[in-house]
Formats: sequence, C-alpha cells, structure tokens
Amino acid sequence: MSPNEWLAIGMIVAFFVFLLIGIPVGISIAATAFFFGYLGFGPMLFNLLPSRIYGVVTNYTFMAIPLFVFMGVMLEKSKLAEELIDVIGHLFGGLAGGMGVAIILVGVLLGAATGIVGATIVTLGLLTLPTLLRRGYPKTLATGMICASGTLGQIIPPSLVLILLAEILGESVGTMFAAAMIPGLTLAAVYIIAILVIAYFYPDLMPPIPIEERKAMGRRQLFRKVITVVGPPVGLVFAVLGSIIGGIAAPTEAASMGALGALVFVACSGRLTFALLKEVAKATLVISAMVFFILISAQVFGLAFRGLGGEHLVARMFDWVPGGELGALIFMLLLMFVLGFFLEWIEISYIALPLFLPFFVQMGVDMVWLGILVGLVLQTSFLTPPFGWALFFLKGVAPKEVSTLDIYKGALPFIGLQFLAVALVFAFPSIATWLPEAIGW
Repeated sequence: MSPNEWLAIGMIVAFFVFLLIGIPVGISIAATAFFFGYLGFGPMLFNLLPSRIYGVVTNYTFMAIPLFVFMGVMLEKSKLAEELIDVIGHLFGGLAGGMGVAIILVGVLLGAATGIVGATIVTLGLLTLPTLLRRGYPKTLATGMICASGTLGQIIPPSLVLILLAEILGESVGTMFAAAMIPGLTLAAVYIIAILVIAYFYPDLMPPIPIEERKAMGRRQLFRKVITVVGPPVGLVFAVLGSIIGGIAAPTEAASMGALGALVFVACSGRLTFALLKEVAKATLVISAMVFFILISAQVFGLAFRGLGGEHLVARMFDWVPGGELGALIFMLLLMFVLGFFLEWIEISYIALPLFLPFFVQMGVDMVWLGILVGLVLQTSFLTPPFGWALFFLKGVAPKEVSTLDIYKGALPFIGLQFLAVALVFAFPSIATWLPEAIGW
C-alpha cells in the first residue's frame, strides 16, 4: 500500500478513537480529516473545500431539515402523544395484546408526524410502561415494544435519515420517501403480527383492558376523539407526503406547509403560547445546527479520504469478500449493524456509507433499494446494546423495578424482527422499488 493509503486507514482509526474518548462527532470528523489530509497533501487538498461547504449550505433540499424538525418538535411539545395513546388504546384495548398493537400504531403515527425518537420513547415510557406492568405484561416484552415503536420514525417518512440518505446516494428526497413507505409499514406490520401471535398462544402475558375501563369512554365519545385527535396529524402527514410523492410540491415546500400545519393544529387546540413557541424554536435551532455541522464536517472527511486514495483501498477490500455483488452488500450491511453498537446513525451514514458507495455504483446496484436496506439497518442502531439511544431514553423514565438488563433483553427479539424486515426487502427488492416506479419517480 502507498503511504497515503496508510494515512487513510489512520484517519479512520483516529476518528473512532476520538469518538470513544468522548469528543463530539462533528469535531472528530473535521479534526482527523484536516490532520491526515494535511499530512498527505499539505494545504493543496483543501482548495476545493470552500466550494464543497458552499454546496451544502446553499442546497435547497436541505432547507427541509429545519422545517421538518420544527414540525416534529411542535407536535411533540403539544402533548399529541398522550391523546393518541388514550384513543388508540381504547380502540384496541379489548383485544389480547391490544395495548401492544396500540403502542406500535402510536409509534407509526408519531414517527410520521414527529420522527423524534427520544420524545416518542419517553412519552410512551411514562404513559404506558407502568400500566403495562400493572396489567401483567412481562417487563422485557413491555420495554421491547416501547423501544421498537419509538424507532419507527427513522424509516417511516418524513424522516431526517431518509433526507440525508437521499443526498448521499444522489437520489431525490421524494423517491426515498416513496420507497420507504411500504418497507416502513411492513416493519410495523411484522411487529404487530409478532405481538398478536404471542398473545394468541400466551394470552395471560398480554391481557386485554378490563371492560370497565373501556366503558368509561362511550362509543360516541370515542368516535369523536378519533376524528379530532387522530384525524389532524394523520391528515397533516398525508398532505405533506402526498404532495411530495405526487409531485405537487418539492420536499422543502411540503416541509414548510407541514411546519405551518403543525403550528395551526397546535393553535386550534388552544395550546399555542409564546413560551411553547420559544421552546420549539430553540430545540429546532439546536437540532438543525448539529445536523448541519456534521454535514459540513463530513465534506472535509470525504475530500481527505478520497484524496488519500481511500476509494481504491475500499475497492480492493471488497475483492476479498466472497459472493460478488450480493456478498459485498451483505458484508456492508453487517458491518453497519456492528457499528450501530457503538455509533449513531448519522456517523455511520456520513462515514461508512460513502466509503463503500463507489463500489456499488460501479456494480450497478439500485441506489433506492440500497438506501432502504441501509435505512432499515441503521434503525437497529437505536436498539442495539450497549449504546442504543432508545434503551437509554427508556431507562431514564422507567420505574425502579425495571433494570437495564430487562430493557436490553426486551430489545433483542425486536432486533430480530428488524432483521426479518431487512431480509424481506433484500429478497424482494420490489417492496422498496415498486411505489417509486409506479408513480414515475
């Protein structure tokens, strides 16, 4: 290997070392890239950097990120989740395992409406975990359902994961949103089927809500709440996604309408205050700034890695993997899964994926199919011990009798179900590609 290729390897190793000792990801990416890139080429390599950064900050599609974040934070701060849990819980409460089904469906709706994993899991944990335990649900099953439900927003559009994957893969955001619809709902369906199967064979593990509790809310009142509580967020999500997928609006335009719609929805519910608006604006600024800082830092890393000959190094590495194109794809997905034990999805997306991408482009792999497979695998990073964020979020609000080990054990079966969804999309690519092709994307 050439000296520059050794520097490329050193840059990756140094990046992981920086992360392990606690240096923020954006600083880790930029610092290692500047240092090793300068060692290899001096300042000459970075003459292209200003134009790369300018391309990020002026990218019209990236304007959708703060708008979708605003939409999600506004709906989350408005206590939407509490009402959804109450209404959907009553709808399915008479069924064995009905509370589990309700939690997954709430995860689907909140994932589509907000996409904020931490907020969804904390809310579900506070409102449903004590009730599930009181009704006899095993601690592992209850915590697993909540963690799995809270991560659905990472694959169900609109999500930041899909927006950033679209940019990395060179696909349109609308295409990625359309491609993720069926796989995301398939994953939710896999969760629900698994819960119902367990409830069928072991009904004592997931008993229905007592009839006295269900009668507390009459049918007419329940129907009215379905219309007023479930209807607006569902309508907002369908309007945003429908306008993008249908080609009526660009992602940024649809995101702006989503942000406005969330604002109107909260105002009509009587919960809009200046303090709430200030809190939402601050949270939106912090989240968006973090995402853009990592995006800009990743440009430095990508420029240095390619300049040091890292692409050729990765291509030679794939020559060692048996099985050709499919073997290389399985190897990459497994590597991303392992990285998910230690890293967050955004770090894996902007460091690991670009390293392998030129090989798959050369092999003619469908980028949309590849993106959905990657998105499903990245979702597991929220559930995998020891550093799965979903596990940490739930532990922070769980009752004292629920241990960290209970939460880890509860997540494992749902990681297996996620792999089942990955296997389905891998074996049947049309699950991801059919909808974009049907609407002509």
